[in-house]
Amino acid sequence: MPKTLRHSLSSDYLDAARLLSPKKKRKRVVAYVESYDDIAFWRDILNDFENEERYFEVMLPASSRNLVHGKKSVLLQSLQSDQLGKNLIACVDSDYDYLMQGVSESSRKVNDSPYVLQTYCYAIENYWCFAGALHEVCVQATLNDHQIFDFNLFLKEYSEIIYPLFLWNMFFYRCNDMRTFPMKRFNENTALNIVNIKNPRQALAKLQHVVEVEVEYWKTRFPDYVPMVEEQKDKLKDLGLTPDNTYLFIQGHHLLDNVVMKLLIPVCTQLRREQEDRIRRKSAHQQQLANELTGYERSALPVEVVLRKNVEYKQLFLYRWILEDLYNIFP
Repeated sequence: MPKTLRHSLSSDYLDAARLLSPKKKRKRVVAYVESYDDIAFWRDILNDFENEERYFEVMLPASSRNLVHGKKSVLLQSLQSDQLGKNLIACVDSDYDYLMQGVSESSRKVNDSPYVLQTYCYAIENYWCFAGALHEVCVQATLNDHQIFDFNLFLKEYSEIIYPLFLWNMFFYRCNDMRTFPMKRFNENTALNIVNIKNPRQALAKLQHVVEVEVEYWKTRFPDYVPMVEEQKDKLKDLGLTPDNTYLFIQGHHLLDNVVMKLLIPVCTQLRREQEDRIRRKSAHQQQLANELTGYERSALPVEVVLRKNVEYKQLFLYRWILEDLYNIFP
């Protein structure tokens, strides 16, 4: 190829590349999160706030030697950085910090800085476990749209049962006393064992008995605290916590492992059996049966995997609060 032609083609290519390239580079905004699970959750939220001017990079904070995990590390790395602001934000689970409203140092850090985004419910697991999304989780996991369980009603009644005990647990935490009534004890008294999905009220009745005994224990041990425990109701209601949505504000891993999975596993097991029985009835011969069952097994997904990918929580009012915080930072 002649040298002049090569030069002409090269010049045309460079001119085209300049036209396609942006006039200015997009600004990178780093978002520090607590764990690997949080990366996908916050990335999905931040996607809608990217534009021609900025993009987000969601990551774990790093020390001088390695990656660091946990809420304390995120707050330490971000709040001490002179980049905190429109170049660096922190995205953390609220735990009890939101409800404590500045009572503890951690709560002050989370609630006072406009560049620290929080979940408002206890953690991202509470979003995964949003009652309004759980039927869809079952459909995706089993490919069966038969609604055999009312997750909304169950978690509403579950919340109403544990609410009086939650008030006691929250009272001690708001007093900066994590020893008298620790989270571990609360979780032990609000966990579900086996749930019969055909008669879920058995499990709820057993739970109610356990909770009532535990509440009576605290009333008897600390009678002077009873009025103060009750006084929390209005404050917590103003923060979005009501008796019928308490499950959103309890420890996320506890809710996932000891409540919601106790429902999802038997429900999904039943739905898979229904689908397999339908395949058996409709198959014309053994080869078709084998093929259909194999195809179904390959298409269905483990419920834990589907739950972690669930984004139906976007209809939850707490999620809208996160968006409002982001709009304040990135209008």
